[in-house]
Amino acid sequence: MTEPTLYQRLGGYDAIAAVCADLIPRLRADAQLGRFWAHRGEDGIQREYQLLVDYLCNAAGGTMYYTGRDMKLSHRGMGISAGDWDVFMGHLNATLDHFQVPAAERNDVVAFIQSTRDDMVEC
Repeated sequence: MTEPTLYQRLGGYDAIAAVCADLIPRLRADAQLGRFWAHRGEDGIQREYQLLVDYLCNAAGGTMYYTGRDMKLSHRGMGISAGDWDVFMGHLNATLDHFQVPAAERNDVVAFIQSTRDDMVEC
């Protein structure tokens, strides 16, 4: 018998989509990170939300197909700093707290997100 994927352990598509729906407004409202969405239309933000859901579902072992660019290319030139990353991680942890994600799944999510840091942080 095979172990359930992280996707299954997190609750599948709806659970991951709910986490993204909580996280993105937190990021947009943040005084430091809000600049990354300051001049984006709602349609672009909705597209970004869907790409994030697809990316996370795919990376967690779900069947969603991610059609976006890789993390390095899609974040190049944004000027994301180590400080920005730390603020982002604070919001991610607050979102995981909000949904009471169990420790094992939380650790796996945080480890995966941390593995993308070098592709996003430029300075």
